[in-house]
Amino acid sequence: MKPHNAISAISRRQFLTVLSAGAAAAALPSFPARAAYEPGKFRIGYQKAASTLVLAKANGSLEARLKPLGVEVTWAEFAAGPQLLEALNVGAIDFGYVGEAPPVFAQAAGADFVYSAYEVPTPLAEGVVVPNNSPVKTVADLRGKRVAFNKGSDVHWFLVALLRKHGLDYGDVSPVFLAPADARAALERGSVDAWAIWDPFLTAVLDQSPVRLLANAEGAADHHQFFLSQRAFAEKRADVIKATLDALGQTGQQIRGDYAAAAAQLAPVQGLDAKIIEKGLRHYAHVYKPVSPSVLAAQQRIADTFLQLKLIPRQIRVADATLRQPIA
Repeated sequence: MKPHNAISAISRRQFLTVLSAGAAAAALPSFPARAAYEPGKFRIGYQKAASTLVLAKANGSLEARLKPLGVEVTWAEFAAGPQLLEALNVGAIDFGYVGEAPPVFAQAAGADFVYSAYEVPTPLAEGVVVPNNSPVKTVADLRGKRVAFNKGSDVHWFLVALLRKHGLDYGDVSPVFLAPADARAALERGSVDAWAIWDPFLTAVLDQSPVRLLANAEGAADHHQFFLSQRAFAEKRADVIKATLDALGQTGQQIRGDYAAAAAQLAPVQGLDAKIIEKGLRHYAHVYKPVSPSVLAAQQRIADTFLQLKLIPRQIRVADATLRQPIA
């Protein structure tokens, strides 16, 4: 087996070249070449759509849980998974939450992280929408059509898997790489024929615009979400990672216990109506488990497919992004 740091010498330019192949059209931030491990700090990266982390940040539950372990919690917000993963790669953060496709792009780009936990499948939380008056009635009708999606995100894989399920190849559609806000605008003005998107954006467009759901991910893609950790931190502070995952599991229970209350807390952060957020929250499981061989195998299928499609530059072994001694 190759050592975990076999490609750690990859330059930042090379890393960004590969990782940005899966990124939305947004500038990636600049970080130091390599931040030093700090045992007394725990730096968490999050996105506004990461509901469990956003709630934990709002109520201070992680700070309370981790204070006895002697670590100070700090938070850094990121616009998307690629930026978060670059920060994780250079040691600017220790922990973060992303979907199933971004880690594949990042591992192929040389990022040295480990999968710490996963959210059980949530296929209802992503889908393809088309205008109400569209002639596209089935997934097979997407042949030759312009499909907008966020490049390198979960829906990149979802679209590939959905097309294959219905007898089409990725090359049978014309991808249009757009961030969510731009993609919605393009769909509404008729510049694209379909949009592949996730919640809460999916629920929002179905609620607010004259569109219909063509298909969700059921039977096509698992739509896993992952908590990732910087390898060095996970190896040295397994106690912190375990306590964090336990606390986030409790936050997940809090969401499931009162979706309306959770949505009300999230609305100011996510900038959406609380009722829309509540609908989207119900499409997620908010249940987190240790990464299993079957989940790693699912990630490997994504990686192998992306390699076949030349979306990543080299073959990767997903299982290399795990600890030899899993966190109990």
